Amino acid sequence: MSRPGKMHLVAYLKTGPTASFASGWRHPAAPLDDIWEPSRWENLARLLEHARFDCGFFADGLGIPDVYRQTFADYIGRGGQASLLDPMIVLPLMARVTTHLGLGATLSTTFYEPYQLARSLGSLDLISKGRVAWNVVTSSYNAEARNFGMEALPDKDLRYDRAEDVLAACCALWDGWDEDALVLDRESGVFADAQKIRYVDYVGPHVKTRGPLSIPRTPQGRPVILQAGSSPRGRDVAARWAEMIFCTVATKEDGIEFCADMERRLAKHGRSRADVAILPTLSVVVGETESIAREKAAFVESLVDPELVMASNSGLLGVDLSDVPSPEEAERRAGASGSQGSRDRMTQRAKAEGISYAEAARKARGQLAGTPEMIADVMEDWFRSGACDGFVIPPTTFPITYEDVGRMVVPELQRRGVFRREYAGRTLRENLLNAG
Repeated sequence: MSRPGKMHLVAYLKTGPTASFASGWRHPAAPLDDIWEPSRWENLARLLEHARFDCGFFADGLGIPDVYRQTFADYIGRGGQASLLDPMIVLPLMARVTTHLGLGATLSTTFYEPYQLARSLGSLDLISKGRVAWNVVTSSYNAEARNFGMEALPDKDLRYDRAEDVLAACCALWDGWDEDALVLDRESGVFADAQKIRYVDYVGPHVKTRGPLSIPRTPQGRPVILQAGSSPRGRDVAARWAEMIFCTVATKEDGIEFCADMERRLAKHGRSRADVAILPTLSVVVGETESIAREKAAFVESLVDPELVMASNSGLLGVDLSDVPSPEEAERRAGASGSQGSRDRMTQRAKAEGISYAEAARKARGQLAGTPEMIADVMEDWFRSGACDGFVIPPTTFPITYEDVGRMVVPELQRRGVFRREYAGRTLRENLLNAG
């Protein structure tokens, strides 16, 4: 199926020196001395907006994975994907220096209560004038649970049950204010029309909240919902709630299959493919020539610490890969922890490259290295073939990846007519519905 229109681009971010590619922080051009400087995040926001990205969202975890060898030593000691700042502190800095870029936060429905979530996200949506996305997660490793007084994560189905309950409660809270409830009329002395603000009295199977929310209705009404569940239940939750779906398919064929499956699930909820943007992750290394690109990729790969790869993938899978099992055994050992999307990606990669699952689990994330034209060829092919609606781009090296994509790949996509030249809307939701 050839898709009309233009693709979406979203940046995958972390509040630390490494966002996706293992050992990327070791690159000599990756800054390490400005992580706590507002200018780092402000410059990033300007860079992404100049390249016309729809959104940058921060992946986040509420702990340090300690799955590999039952310790966090390799993960944090060798520079894993740590969150060194709370993204909710960084995002207002990015909102302040931009006017169109979407701003995404990852917040867990397993550990946070609806009122807290609705209040924080509503506040950010107000000060950004309607540019917030909520990456809804149920959390994926037991170290997070232990930071919140639990011995282990609840069962996955229970986590998804609670997630849907929390989402419904948050939406009720956001809908508790009419758009014109805030009057602010000095002469009459009417600050707000109390008739247009309501108690929620939400009572669900897992959460309850009375309301009303103290935060007025935001320009979007509610944040854009981003979701990355890959298990059957996770896909059903995405089909009901999500406006952006983040997936980690390994090949174009896997992407087409994922989109077809989501289309069937969306229909069950009275929704269509036009209601969501499906965005696989794509790691790129861009060079002015093919040989330059391959040389840059080879250098980045030479920095990779194999033990960090094992520690990182152990965290993603929820199982200690020092004794690498089969996919089936990995899932059995992981129990309620780990990411189904990561398991799927490694299984797909093993099949695509003709290697074993154990070999795939030991490899760093794959990269697409090439000229702007070569990379645009792949992106356009996936997009027009119905394998996606755009891409989530993690930084192989921060911030070089975004500089190269903005300077070289985006102009090539614009020349081909598959990416916006200007933003069409005010809010993130408007730009998702109208890609320009």
